[in-house]
Amino acid sequence: MQVLVRDNNVEQAIRVLKKKLQREGVLREMKARRAFEKPSEKRAREKGEAIRRARKAARKLAQREGLTIGRGRR
Repeated sequence: MQVLVRDNNVEQAIRVLKKKLQREGVLREMKARRAFEKPSEKRAREKGEAIRRARKAARKLAQREGLTIGRGRR
């Protein structure tokens, strides 16, 4: 991963780097690796993530087909 520092503006470069790391899921993975996760907890977490992904995909499909109104930004 690479971030360009323009005009010696390190603060802005750090913000951009943090945003990129967040988008890639690196921060979440680092946090997860800090402590041991029991296999049962891992299964439960992965199952919950899969359910959230499936619901999001179904919501997007319904929105594309015009069955629901998009939530949009507030």
